[in-house]
Amino acid sequence: MRTALLQSSGRPGSVAANLRALDASAGRAAAAGAALLVAPEMFLTGYAIGDGVGRLAEPADGDAADAVAETAARHGLAVAYGYPERADDGTVFNSVQLVSADGVRLANYRKTHLFGPFERDHFTPGDRPVVQAELDGLRVGLMICYDVEFPETVRAHALAGTDLLLVPTAQMHPFQFVAESLVPVRAFENQMYIAYVNRVGQEGGFEFVGLSALAAPDGVARARAGRAEELLLGDVDPVLLAASREGNPYLADRRPGLYGSLA
Repeated sequence: MRTALLQSSGRPGSVAANLRALDASAGRAAAAGAALLVAPEMFLTGYAIGDGVGRLAEPADGDAADAVAETAARHGLAVAYGYPERADDGTVFNSVQLVSADGVRLANYRKTHLFGPFERDHFTPGDRPVVQAELDGLRVGLMICYDVEFPETVRAHALAGTDLLLVPTAQMHPFQFVAESLVPVRAFENQMYIAYVNRVGQEGGFEFVGLSALAAPDGVARARAGRAEELLLGDVDPVLLAASREGNPYLADRRPGLYGSLA
């Protein structure tokens, strides 16, 4: 499955502009044969927008979600995108939603591990560590940025059968080693593909480092962006995935009885 990674910070504070950017990128991705487009964490609104988080937050089935569904259906590819989600009780979550190529909402995930005072001041952590959907014969999992830095979360996905883990992110300087080193290792030790899709450039007090990647189960980044805006393309190959899992049977060789509560 050809997968497009949109490395961009869009226009912070303007949902309309970011929806237009997403639509344009979906058109380019579809023309290149992609079946899935993944945008970064908080793409629809911007990340460093202060109290704008609460002002711009929408329900998972709100107007922005409808607009993304129309984009997906118009271009005939699935779309995963980050946004601030307002629940029925007014609680705000840092979320990612996956929409199918025919515009159907497939899955919605709320970030479970909040990073730093900014996120803890503006969001409530989610409580479902594993959210998945079936897409083109693959089991696709969702998480956000800091979540992937916890080995327990990715292993939980591996045990639940995730083939491709989508990780919209807002990863910043000086933590670029996460994109460069940790993400490919996570893909290898859990025998899955990981699409790690970052913001880029200066935004508020943050410097986002780009370096988005599609990491394969052999620990190799099969596609890697630099530090500028980019639409990155890579292929998720079920044949390679099956062969890698056979040759690297970490999950089969586990001994949960030794690990106690960690298992």
